[in-house]
Amino acid sequence: MIRYQALDALPVRGALPAVDDALEGHGGVVLVAPPGTGKTTLVPLALAGLLDGGRPARRVVVAEPRRIAARAAARRMAWLLGEEVGRSVGFTVRGERVVGPHARVEVVTTGVLLQRLQRDQELAGVDVVVLDECHERHLDADTVAAFLLDVRAALRPELRLVAASATTDAGGWARLLGDAPVVEAEGVSYPVETVWAPPERPVRPPHGTRVDPALLTHVASTVRRALAERPGDVLCFLPGVGEIARVAGQLGGLGDVDVLQVHGRAPAAVQDAVLTAGARRRVVLATSVAESSLTVPGVRVVVDSGLAREPRVDHARGLSALATVRASQAAGRQRAGRAGREAPGTVYRCWAEAEDGRLTRFPAPEIKVADLTAFALQAACWGDPGATGLALLDPPPGGAMAAARAVLSAVGAVDAAGRATERGVRMSRLGLHPRLARALLDAAPLVGAARAADVVALLSEEPPREYGDDLAAAWRAARRGGDAYTARWRAESRRLRSAAADLVPASAPGRAAPSDSPSPQGVRAGESSRDARAGEPEPGDDRVAGLVAALAFPERVARLRGGSHLMTGGTRADTGEGSALRGAPWLAVAVADRPVGRGHARVRLAAVIDEPTARRAAAGLYGEGDEVHWDGGDVVARRVERLGAVELAVRPLRDADPGLVREALLEGLREEGLGLLRWSPDAGVLRQRLAFLRRRLGDPWPDVSDEALHARVTEWLEPELSRARRRADLARIDAGQALNRLLPWATGEAARFDELAPERIEVPSGSRIRVDYADPARPVLAVKLQEMFGLQESPAVAGVPVLVHLLSPAGRPAAVTADLASFWRDGYKGVRAELRGRYPKHPWPEDPATAEPTRYTNARLRR
Repeated sequence: MIRYQALDALPVRGALPAVDDALEGHGGVVLVAPPGTGKTTLVPLALAGLLDGGRPARRVVVAEPRRIAARAAARRMAWLLGEEVGRSVGFTVRGERVVGPHARVEVVTTGVLLQRLQRDQELAGVDVVVLDECHERHLDADTVAAFLLDVRAALRPELRLVAASATTDAGGWARLLGDAPVVEAEGVSYPVETVWAPPERPVRPPHGTRVDPALLTHVASTVRRALAERPGDVLCFLPGVGEIARVAGQLGGLGDVDVLQVHGRAPAAVQDAVLTAGARRRVVLATSVAESSLTVPGVRVVVDSGLAREPRVDHARGLSALATVRASQAAGRQRAGRAGREAPGTVYRCWAEAEDGRLTRFPAPEIKVADLTAFALQAACWGDPGATGLALLDPPPGGAMAAARAVLSAVGAVDAAGRATERGVRMSRLGLHPRLARALLDAAPLVGAARAADVVALLSEEPPREYGDDLAAAWRAARRGGDAYTARWRAESRRLRSAAADLVPASAPGRAAPSDSPSPQGVRAGESSRDARAGEPEPGDDRVAGLVAALAFPERVARLRGGSHLMTGGTRADTGEGSALRGAPWLAVAVADRPVGRGHARVRLAAVIDEPTARRAAAGLYGEGDEVHWDGGDVVARRVERLGAVELAVRPLRDADPGLVREALLEGLREEGLGLLRWSPDAGVLRQRLAFLRRRLGDPWPDVSDEALHARVTEWLEPELSRARRRADLARIDAGQALNRLLPWATGEAARFDELAPERIEVPSGSRIRVDYADPARPVLAVKLQEMFGLQESPAVAGVPVLVHLLSPAGRPAAVTADLASFWRDGYKGVRAELRGRYPKHPWPEDPATAEPTRYTNARLRR
């Protein structure tokens, strides 16, 4: 029996006529309705004609971003109709389908709808598609919308589209749907009081998926405070499953309060309990799934940790994953609104009010920040490899798409033009990241579909940390375990076994395979490895796990070198103390991260492999050739066989290519500097004189800084450089002789070099004194004071007066001046008074400006 009273209480009911008019007139509509108004449950039932006889019977597909939301929406709609799930309303999520033959509404995840569109572009039999929670900007939802718009434009103009959003930022979606009408439904909300509850002490910001335990302890204490200060159920937002479990553990001993955990991995019974108000008071610990996708009754208080998980490229696994970030202002408003759904409420925010204004306004669209490999494969299979013709709110970043195409090309999913290969189409239908799809397709003929599916299922959802870092051991733990993870793993493995059984025969011998894929020669598709190898023992868990992991992540095949493992991608990784993986000659690393402040990555999940497996899985990274480079202070010439950055075999190269040797020597000069050459004192002085002229006169005098000399090395260091073969040869090159080549000989200015920047200057005594050009701004002339008697003006070079250091008879500085006339007039008397008694044998005339210059003593002068 239809529960009309509950249906009539849903605020979105008043917007249904406008939605009908928009769909009839335009074919598309953007429905903006706050959470709890019934946009997810009432609207699909009405569009399907299940509530009254005034609307035609239609088949409606509702796309939800999460599995938990899809199940919950289907159950709620079935309850409103007074039916069991699967009769008029069913749902399909990955690995689970509850849809009867007469169902008119089917709730699916966007990923399921994406796969369905790839198989049946017309969506035969579907009249309306509702894209729910489209404001969250998940990549699958954006992709599904783009594909549906293509379908409407080319194949099904009668297909109706509804973009349902919980926010008022609907203009972009309206434009995307061809200026579709926007229908807004008013929600019922009550005032919500904000309580700012920051931790007493600073906490570390989130890093990767790590959250400071001190913050979680504070969140737990805030929940206890909320229970004591406010009535009603408490909804606490946390970023992920691990944080929920930790806070739940700290909320023990609450007496008559039930602590429930709601997230995508929660069992169906727990999800049902959360969505049904009970007699006892409850604390519901939830991820962001409860922001808009789910309605939790009875909530009067929200405790917000201020954290969320957003998609990022997970460099630890080479997959798209979630990273912990500060929640946006929009998410904060959504969460707070949950406290005012049924009555006035309160939100406790676990951060300072001053921080709130610094938060981002909205979460970043997934297409801007996530790994786009799976998206690029979907676009290629759709026939638009560059995604340039797809109607997307935001175009995919060029760099991310280039990286995605490189991965797809490496696994044989696309051809040189970026078009999907037959193999790529098979991979896209597995519902896996292309890396994992490659591993399943290529490993199944070698080890059997069942065992390959088991390991791929483990890799698709990283096993709990308590399973350890050994992938094979984690596989064994999952087989004998009975926890929630094991149940999900078994379901996914069964799904993948079925998919592999359908798809692997297409990759049997005789079909083209990419160069980096293992060649299953002699193995008939679908056979187990025992059958295929004619009596050979079936490979053990370690070999199977290692092969699958290596096929999925060939750039993280790693060889032990110097106490750590070097991955083919060039990163070093360390295994933990006491790990069974420690000391293994070869590893296939499935998960690694880089702790803050650590130079090496840390292995989180890996399997032991041997060299043949490494060569097989990472064949696309194999290379051999001559390598000549500067290493350890000299030229090293070798013939190297390698997998990416990992060296397999090395032998000395005696007759290296001269061009490669020359480049290695240049590398050495860049790394260690021009000091590798022979710099005599005269060469150093020559460089200083040239630097002075460059600063004083500019062109055509050359720049002789290190950077400039490196840039023009071929002009001044040839032919000596071409004859050199090692470091010792560089040390024999006369740098001064080579620098002479940079003088402006062509313009004739080189002939004036000694005139403009003389090495020595003749002083009044007749001595030729060396000029010091160490400071190119002001050359220095250090000369005994008596040798400058009678000189009225300071000497100059290139028009610049030199800085004269007047020395005592013992050669010690007595005065410094750039104006001799001023010194004779004002400074000399003081110097004379100080030094004449100390050096009585030297002349100290009263008038030095007219005195005879000399380099001798008074006695010598008298003779």
